[in-house]
Amino acid sequence: MKSIWKKKLKAYSLTEILVVMVIIGILVLLALPNLMPLITKAKNTEAKVQLQHLQTLEKNYFYEKSKYSTSLDDIGFIQEKLSTDGNDGKANYRIEVVQADQNSFLGRATAVVDFDGDGVFNVWEIDQDKNLKEVTPD
Repeated sequence: MKSIWKKKLKAYSLTEILVVMVIIGILVLLALPNLMPLITKAKNTEAKVQLQHLQTLEKNYFYEKSKYSTSLDDIGFIQEKLSTDGNDGKANYRIEVVQADQNSFLGRATAVVDFDGDGVFNVWEIDQDKNLKEVTPD
């Protein structure tokens, strides 16, 4: 039994593990600024998908009522809980219908989170012809 306790095992020291963790941390900090545009682009996809869904619902409403609606409830659009509203929220964009009349509508997705921390919030818009454009880039 004593021979087991006296046997020396190969292992890493705490200092070696900490050095490796510091190196990994430095590499992450160097790579993060390069990844921010990709993260923002991925979050932009949420706005695009939600606005295209809004446009489809508005078009269906137009076919039924011969006009566009300013009410999200009237067209059946359900806004996901926003990430700023609490623990359950996941949506990064607030969706709204800015303008609607007999012939046209304008839907807008406004970011509730500043993705890159520069104080500018991303805004996308879509119209009745499915023209999607980024009004305010982030």
